[in-house]
Amino acid sequence: MNATSSFPAFAQRHLLGIASLQPHEIEQLIDLAEAEVAVGRRRDKKKSTLKGRTQINLFFEASTRTQASFELAGKRLGADVMNMSVANSSVKKGETLIDTAMTLNAMRPDILVVRHHSAGAVALLAQKVACSVVNAGDGAHEHPTQALLDALTIRRRKGRIAGLIVTICGDVLHSRVARSNILLLNALGAQVRMVAPSTLLPRGIEQMGVEVHRRMADGLKDADVVMMLRLQRERMAGSFVPSVREYFRYFGLDSDKLKIAKPDALVMHPGPMNRGVEIASEIADGPQSVIEEQVEMGVAVRMAVMEALIGGPEDTV
Repeated sequence: MNATSSFPAFAQRHLLGIASLQPHEIEQLIDLAEAEVAVGRRRDKKKSTLKGRTQINLFFEASTRTQASFELAGKRLGADVMNMSVANSSVKKGETLIDTAMTLNAMRPDILVVRHHSAGAVALLAQKVACSVVNAGDGAHEHPTQALLDALTIRRRKGRIAGLIVTICGDVLHSRVARSNILLLNALGAQVRMVAPSTLLPRGIEQMGVEVHRRMADGLKDADVVMMLRLQRERMAGSFVPSVREYFRYFGLDSDKLKIAKPDALVMHPGPMNRGVEIASEIADGPQSVIEEQVEMGVAVRMAVMEALIGGPEDTV
């Protein structure tokens, strides 16, 4: 009997985005991740669920936090984990993504964890390999495991997701985290609000079933959860805000603005944080912050995802 035997079989082969999941599948992954939290708090954190399986982390974009989380998750499950350094790979010599996929496929991995700067690149790669693929972030498209870990953090603190008011603030335009969270939170019955200057709101964002506000006072009123987003200046071609100082004045989360939300509102941030830009240090480190807990939940969620995708009985050949 394997470690996932108490959970129903997961129907998906890949995890490319929240959009492809049904609500019960989202809840299944969160439930499994809840069980993995206890594993991370044991003295002996090793499991053998993925013993003999091979995990390749293929990151075309730098991300210390996410890559380390996936690596640790794989090792805790007993997998053989390889981190592929794209900076030193044949990609830099002109090899295409498809060529890279075929090369890796020939090595017969069981799961690829991929981050890429172009939206849709991970889904394309998944069509070319025989193993499972996990999207660790593709352009401004999706970041499904971040949304799952955010949901796990909220549910552990609030006991539920349905009916909560979750306000997402900041650079929504460039944020794959925002998109995945909108999809997940709506699927599980939360009321989702967006707060940002007009220049940082995607066109037609209202069609995703969210309330849109351009003033923090309006968006934060009675919020149960306040999720701040990083100002992604590296993705900006042009000027989207007059200055960092002015941005923080109107859209940075400080103690005065947080008082508009509910007294027990959670403060979240996917990281890395720009202190003094989108969030004040006293809030990031304050009693309502669950930012460090999000990091811990990230390992549990990534364990759950990989266990769900490839943790069943080994295929016979």
